[in-house]
Amino acid sequence: MKSHFPIVELGKYVRQVSQRNRAEADIEVFSVTNSEGFTRSTDYFSKEVFSKDVSNYKVVSPGQFAYNPSRINVGSIDYLRHSSPVLVSPLYIVFKGEKEVHADYLLRYLKSGWGNAQIRANTEGAVRDSLKFKGLENIKIPLPLLDDQIRIAHLLGKVEGLIAQRKQHLQQLDDLLKSVFLVMFGDPVRNEKAWDKKPLEVLGSINRGVSKHRPRNAPELLGGKYPLIQTGEVSNAGTYINSYSKTYSDTGFAQSKLWPSGTLCITIAANIAQTGILTFDACFPDSVVGFLPYKKEAHVLYVHGLFWFFQSILEKNAPAAAQKNINLEILRGLVVPKPPLDLQNQFAAIVENIEGIKSRYQQSLTDLETLYGALSQQAFKGELDLSRVPMPGIEPEEEKTVAAEPLDTPTEQGLTVNLPYTDNLLDALESAGTREVLISQWLEAYRGQLGCTPFSVQHFMAAAQTRLAELHPDNDFELGANDYEHIKAWVFKALAAGALTQTFDDAGNRIELKAVQA
Repeated sequence: MKSHFPIVELGKYVRQVSQRNRAEADIEVFSVTNSEGFTRSTDYFSKEVFSKDVSNYKVVSPGQFAYNPSRINVGSIDYLRHSSPVLVSPLYIVFKGEKEVHADYLLRYLKSGWGNAQIRANTEGAVRDSLKFKGLENIKIPLPLLDDQIRIAHLLGKVEGLIAQRKQHLQQLDDLLKSVFLVMFGDPVRNEKAWDKKPLEVLGSINRGVSKHRPRNAPELLGGKYPLIQTGEVSNAGTYINSYSKTYSDTGFAQSKLWPSGTLCITIAANIAQTGILTFDACFPDSVVGFLPYKKEAHVLYVHGLFWFFQSILEKNAPAAAQKNINLEILRGLVVPKPPLDLQNQFAAIVENIEGIKSRYQQSLTDLETLYGALSQQAFKGELDLSRVPMPGIEPEEEKTVAAEPLDTPTEQGLTVNLPYTDNLLDALESAGTREVLISQWLEAYRGQLGCTPFSVQHFMAAAQTRLAELHPDNDFELGANDYEHIKAWVFKALAAGALTQTFDDAGNRIELKAVQA
């Protein structure tokens, strides 16, 4: 490890804390996870997994660190930002830093590539590696002046915020897809829209992958030109499987089978009923099932969407010996709704549109994560010009000037919305059902006036509220949450019908809805 900062042993700047809950105070029990840091155990595990007797649990006070000795190597460490103490498992190690070490700087270092290498170098254990406090003390850390520690933590925190934002955008797009599915098809488990129901095998062919020998037991099977997909790659794929980490040799391919691009892969062992669609020809073992839709019966993206709702049921009912698994007959016999193919194709078009936007966000996320890795390495090496990084809460003058300027959304830059008077207006103020009809009429009018201006739910609601006040100034009625939900449902239907379309605004770095011109 080389750095322009002094390299010191962490033991000189941290002190172990072992306060127990002997008084059995009523303090919440927390866990420390690699993704969320300090998290209520009942929230993380969805049930109470800790002992009823917590008198031996360790007390963590605000500002103190805690980590799981067996999981710190994957990032399970954090310091407590809560205003009140919490309890953690007796197996955890709790410590506090001296005033010369900034908590955010230390945390980011221990989670960095350099820090993780130091952690691994100081773990011990016969069965499972564990970082005891003595090992933590031996960790070497570059230690700049306190102000520079704060600047480094602040800079890295900014990039972390952008990374979290990109992940949130991706999750929102996934949630949007599920919402569109529900609007178009209803809940498939309950078959809310009373579609015809058929066994999955009626919608397409379902067969297991082929691998007569396990590659881990026969290395000569690997290392050729034939892509090999395994359960983990299906589980982590999302909608499409775009990459692979292993390949079959000619020998491996001879004892397997090549599946075409467009195959829906379904896991049936360990990870149950996770799905992903091949974007290239590939082989996979018998722990994965391949589904190929019959062209006149189903679209592969509709069947993929079905598993968003059936996956948890299949997993819950999967028999478990050494590991959970389901057999081919369970999948073939799974009874699912079979809506018209035209409607499935409309859904598929929306999915492909959203997936295109997701791919841009994913690339942006990848770029940000690469930037973060390079930036953190430069920071800990002392290669950044920290004089250009402001202290938190102190912005350069030019940044303050820009931030003070009002920001106009595109829908606020001159579009005047004219919402028509209707005979059912007065009834709409009293009846939710009549109000839904009125809102739908106004939404159509709004869409017809947009032109090239993006659709905005907020702008529409403001225009609708203003129109209500104009027509009935003596009534203080306000649109509420149910009206907002109806507007969202209308948007999903408009997307499905092709009346609205989604585009990506590169300048604003966001998704926009645009009216489709007749």
